[in-house]
Amino acid sequence: MKTAKAPVGGQAIVEGVMFQNATHAVSAIRRNDATIETFEQKKPIRPRIAIGKRIPLLRGLFALVESSANGASHMNFASDRYGVNPGEEEPEEANQGQLTKWLGVALLGVLSFFFGKLLFTLLPAFLASLFSSFPALSGHFVQNVIEALIKLTLLFGYLYLISLTPLVKRLFQYHGAEHKVINCVESGHPLTVENVRRSSRLHYRCGSSFLIFTVIVGFFVYLIVPTDPLWVRLAFRIALLPVVIGLSFEVLQLTNKAQNIKGLRVIALPGLWLQYLTTKEPDDSQIEVAIYAFEALEKQEDNIHENALG
Repeated sequence: MKTAKAPVGGQAIVEGVMFQNATHAVSAIRRNDATIETFEQKKPIRPRIAIGKRIPLLRGLFALVESSANGASHMNFASDRYGVNPGEEEPEEANQGQLTKWLGVALLGVLSFFFGKLLFTLLPAFLASLFSSFPALSGHFVQNVIEALIKLTLLFGYLYLISLTPLVKRLFQYHGAEHKVINCVESGHPLTVENVRRSSRLHYRCGSSFLIFTVIVGFFVYLIVPTDPLWVRLAFRIALLPVVIGLSFEVLQLTNKAQNIKGLRVIALPGLWLQYLTTKEPDDSQIEVAIYAFEALEKQEDNIHENALG
């Protein structure tokens, strides 16, 4: 019976799944010839990131940087092999500095996130301001409600539309397979295709829940700043964006701790509801890939324990 020795996180990648623990990350992908290929990586020690991740409110930003770098390298591995027959891959640059590569990937990931979040924050604020010409919709509280509703509409609409494309649909299926494997392991059941298939595709620690928490937290944060005139409203949205991200990460952490507390489970519901869009039911071949990735990570962890024992 498989049991997780430590909390394990994961991520869906193109035609596969990545799992990671405190020291290693392992990806498994399904190739064109139906074989499964893995990519294993020891997570580098980054003292400054580790210190930053212990600081409340700031740790969310540091976690974002680390997650962008770690996840992107595995996504690149999968993307480079997507649609390419085994043996036809382009050789990688052997002499590229690991630190330079990590910084470049992290910077690109963080900038992409902040650009998207900035657009997602400013556009709803501008659209909500258009309703202020109606007296009944011009109040401070009502304007913030309208802005939040526009954000939710854009978020759910965007996720639904991209989920209709074949590539993203399969990505969301692998996302569901990742969650099912973790839920199966954490429930103490043997890691088989049948047991994984019966497990839930929703999980409390899912990072996609963070998206909806930014909307909810942002609503309360923006209540304390003015909505008029428009330029002041937009300026505060930009200035408070790091605060909203930091607080949203803290809420996500709280949902992880509250999942076994009956009265507090309700705070996790919005994130779980969003996962009905960001995950899909996987087929058995996708579940097999997810199991393969998790077991490869378990082997890495077992090797560490064996080496430690001498």
